[in-house]
Amino acid sequence: MEDDTRTPAEKAHPGPATEGSAPVASSPTTTSAAGTNSSGPLPLRHGHELPFVAAPSSYLRPKPISRTMSDNRASGPLDKEQMQGLRGVREFLKVRTSYDVLPLSFRLVVLDNNLLIKKSLNILIQNGIVSAPLWDSQNSAFAGLLTSTDFINVIQYYCQFPDEIAHIDQFRLSSLRDIERAIGVLPLETVSVHPMRPLYEACRRMLKTRARRIPLVDRDDETGREMVVSVITQYRILKFIAVNNEQYTMLLKKPVRELGLGTYKDLATATMGSSVLDVIHLMVKYNISAVPIIDKDNRVLNLFEAVDVIPCIKGGAYDELSATVGEALSRRAEEFGGIYTCNEDDRLDAIFDTIRKSRVHRLIVVDDDNRLKGIISLSDILKYVLLYGEEDDDIRGN
Repeated sequence: MEDDTRTPAEKAHPGPATEGSAPVASSPTTTSAAGTNSSGPLPLRHGHELPFVAAPSSYLRPKPISRTMSDNRASGPLDKEQMQGLRGVREFLKVRTSYDVLPLSFRLVVLDNNLLIKKSLNILIQNGIVSAPLWDSQNSAFAGLLTSTDFINVIQYYCQFPDEIAHIDQFRLSSLRDIERAIGVLPLETVSVHPMRPLYEACRRMLKTRARRIPLVDRDDETGREMVVSVITQYRILKFIAVNNEQYTMLLKKPVRELGLGTYKDLATATMGSSVLDVIHLMVKYNISAVPIIDKDNRVLNLFEAVDVIPCIKGGAYDELSATVGEALSRRAEEFGGIYTCNEDDRLDAIFDTIRKSRVHRLIVVDDDNRLKGIISLSDILKYVLLYGEEDDDIRGN
């Protein structure tokens, strides 16, 4: 499934690890929201010790008065221009379909829910994907989406019921809902959209259910049976916007600080020496999909994502989760594109420009010394694009 491959637009530039830290196969790419070229050697700025992620881009502006997302006061030309850009993007999403987002050529891996979880893990790794639609062959129906969250739930099950380790290899994908009930996790809503429905509808459904990807499911006119066409992700949608709406995204000139994009309080963090299991517990506790990896001075070194869990348990190696984050990150593919950073004074048009050129899944907000300030998810960006100024929107309350 091409949408979910980890293959980046640009090759990562390897760099040495900090002295005394665990080995890392590829240090984060120096890429910022201003679109810094990451194809050559990385210049070392004064005061930085390798490895570092990126120098924040330089759209520095006087700090404006902070306002909330729902504040729709058009007090000047910049406000009016910003709203013009947002309305243009929204109208585009309403006239284009989810099918339009799909590339001309793509492959789709669909897994039967009677498959062993262990085998499904190997299939994901072999195909370089991190999720796949599930199919109920008995009822000839779409049965949900397998993601890294499901494997994290299996890990939680192993931690809560260690005596069951011998049976985990016999669990099938159809057992995932039983695992959720056993560990007390609320099951994710199984959502899908018709490929010919407006893309705007798919975006709203993703935000309402907090899904980062959504399957496109059609129905055969003759048999009435469902057919899984593909899966679209938030990244794919935002890239589609960036590529086809530059005349509107270039109007989004307000900085991150003023828009209030992202999360800046109670950030979960870890170090290179933290265990993978500890980071997984943080993800579960805070209901997040990525944890910034920092040094003792709060400088960003890397990012551990939920998808990084998948190679850690390859072959059912649940007992190896005591390995350090540094060791786990060393298992990333050489093609890993690094992580992306921005500054609070970077503008939204610069972020869209980065999304247009590179495979971006989230942005780490740092200061000029590369110290962690916050994190911006693609959900934050999509929510702003769809909901800013929509005072009575039912999604906002969620």
